Amino acid sequence: MRIFLEENVFEAALERTRYLFDEFENIMVCVSGGKDSTVVFNLCKIVAKEKNKLPLKVLFLDQEAEWQSVVDHVREIMTDPDVEPYWVQCPIVLKNATSIGEPFLKCWEEGADWMRPKESFSIKENKFGTERFHPIWANILRHYFPKQKACYIVGMRAEESPARLTGLGSGVTYKHITWGAKKHTDQYNFYPIYDWSIQDVWKAIHDNNWSYCKVYDEFYKKGIPLKQMRVSNLHHETATHALFYLQELEGDTWDKLVMRLKGINQTRHLSKSDMFQIKVLPPMFNDWIEYRDYLIEHLTAYDEHKEIFRKKFSKMDKDFDDMLHKEDLYKRQCNTVLANDIDFTKLETWTSNPFIIRYIEYKRGKKKHLKQPRSYGKYIPDEAYNVS
Repeated sequence: MRIFLEENVFEAALERTRYLFDEFENIMVCVSGGKDSTVVFNLCKIVAKEKNKLPLKVLFLDQEAEWQSVVDHVREIMTDPDVEPYWVQCPIVLKNATSIGEPFLKCWEEGADWMRPKESFSIKENKFGTERFHPIWANILRHYFPKQKACYIVGMRAEESPARLTGLGSGVTYKHITWGAKKHTDQYNFYPIYDWSIQDVWKAIHDNNWSYCKVYDEFYKKGIPLKQMRVSNLHHETATHALFYLQELEGDTWDKLVMRLKGINQTRHLSKSDMFQIKVLPPMFNDWIEYRDYLIEHLTAYDEHKEIFRKKFSKMDKDFDDMLHKEDLYKRQCNTVLANDIDFTKLETWTSNPFIIRYIEYKRGKKKHLKQPRSYGKYIPDEAYNVS
């Protein structure tokens, strides 16, 4: 159920941002080059000017395999005289969903032939205690504000996925605030545009004449639906559909990415509906479980990853053992293996569905030693990312 207030989302987001600037001295705005972070950056810039808290600290974690249009837009933000730039271009390990043989990209690795030169003012040394993508965010905040109250302001919206709808606004994070997440002692993420629609985002950009990443214009010309316009890292399991447009829209970026990373060129021979989308059980297998286990054994490159998949799926098999119509679950597990998704990003979307959450809560209500639903895909041991 939605409860609508008298104020519009733009004014509500500004008030939330003002509250954060009153509560926190140490604030970093996270930008990705996408439309949502563009809006958050501009809202924060408005408030920082009001409260005489410029320059604004802005963080961009550069994953190397980025749209050139994203890099151009981020450079425009980072060279704004009101910005204190934290453009991070240090070695980190990212999953490559397009290749079984090369399941990771170690971006900005020393000695590698990078897709583009590093920025002259970027942060080039990894001082953050990890090379893993997800943990490094919290580590960066702790590095620059050790044992201090601090926060990220992030452009994340509940409308984007069931997982975000479930996670955003579901509990108090800081004082009365529900639109955030606690990451460490006195350190938080906050999402002031969490209740915006995609139409709200583009209306704010248009009405205020804010600069934005121009690849969105090309997406629009191609007829891509608004909700499918993503400008994230190009080989991530949730963004590989962008590869079908990259060769046409940014040919130079495509050529550099093909040279940098295995598996990219295979998208030329697939349709969007075929990429990591198994729909029909191959006739040589008796059931989906047999097929899933075959994929793990024969397509997963590292033994550590095989064990991660087996443990995860074994737990899920037990949790959903009496669930009807489990074929969709097994298909998603097969697609997870094909995408080398050892963080289980896509499966989290499924398990965050309110109906699935209610099922788990009901089932575990009969098991008194399990009082809370299990969180799927949150912890992966560091050893799994050892790609040396």
